[in-house]
Amino acid sequence: MNRINRRNWLKLTGLAGSSAMVGPLTGNSISDLITEGKGQVNGVARLNANENPFGPSEKVRDAIIAGFDEACRYPFAKVRELVEVLAKKEGVMPEQIVITGGSTEGLKATGLTYGVHGGEVISPEPTYLSLLSYAEQFGAYINRVPLNDDLEFDLDEIEKRVTSQTRLVFICNPNNPTGTIVPKDKIRDFCWSLSKKTLVFSDEAYGDFIVDSEYPSMIELVKEGANVIVSRTFSKVYGLAGMRIGYLIARPDIARRIQPNVMANTNMLAIYAALEALKDDSFYQFSLQKNLEGKKYIYSVLDDLGLRYLKSHTNFVFFHTGRPIQGLVSAMQEQSVQIGRPFPPLTDWCRISTGKMEDLQRFGDALKAVMS
Repeated sequence: MNRINRRNWLKLTGLAGSSAMVGPLTGNSISDLITEGKGQVNGVARLNANENPFGPSEKVRDAIIAGFDEACRYPFAKVRELVEVLAKKEGVMPEQIVITGGSTEGLKATGLTYGVHGGEVISPEPTYLSLLSYAEQFGAYINRVPLNDDLEFDLDEIEKRVTSQTRLVFICNPNNPTGTIVPKDKIRDFCWSLSKKTLVFSDEAYGDFIVDSEYPSMIELVKEGANVIVSRTFSKVYGLAGMRIGYLIARPDIARRIQPNVMANTNMLAIYAALEALKDDSFYQFSLQKNLEGKKYIYSVLDDLGLRYLKSHTNFVFFHTGRPIQGLVSAMQEQSVQIGRPFPPLTDWCRISTGKMEDLQRFGDALKAVMS
């Protein structure tokens, strides 16, 4: 287990407090499976955090209520049950699963594990920062590789930068904030080649939204014993962002190394929710369908305005505003619409989440007003 001195512990606690894949469904086939919930809070359409406002499903809500009977108990035995279910789902051994408080905790625990003694982490930029921020806080150097002209990963440049000092290469695929993916014919060979030189972390938080059923998860490489870690989450398609539960998949020796640095863990109700969510395929398919409908609407708004955007493999769309994002954030807030934060260096691009149609229509009206 890595030892953390007092100075690094203060860094850790300070950071913890800061913000640092579908066929159509018909008519009423889903209406009895969910409750609507609130897409808006205080009249504001929240389209800034890539959440699934349709969740949790009704079945998951019932499971959470049932879980209160055990809420007075520590969740260790229930965690083991979830590990067994996930291991079977992913086709790995239980000792290859690490349960975390959302995939973000898995990212941070990995950043701590591989950053605490220095070295280098290579990552595209911009991308999701949790692993990188933690690694940097504990002494790692973050070697940032700009995206190419198409705002996709520069795979050749990433591989070229790997040296004996490289402890980990981070790939968020699909990428946040761009919504792009590494081409299907390249991703496996790319990660396999890198894994012979260093550790590869594949963040697949948005992997469920990839509609190509033949697109590979890098869990395939984990099964083959490669030097690869994959993270998954219940926050997105399952609609459990507020429950904080996710997991890592890795070789047993890698999993054992990261596990001691998982601090918050998860809780009994989140485990009940995750176990039921894995069985609720109707809601899973419903969420994917609603996401496709949401993206189609966003594309139509952006087409009407003549704004460039990237075709997304996630539950958000990244588009070019041509103006500083901070000003647009403020202007949209005045229209009671929350949009994504800045993602340097692409500070004239905006990330907008999919959501309920009434919220997206409010976004469309607001954007047309603000951009006119």
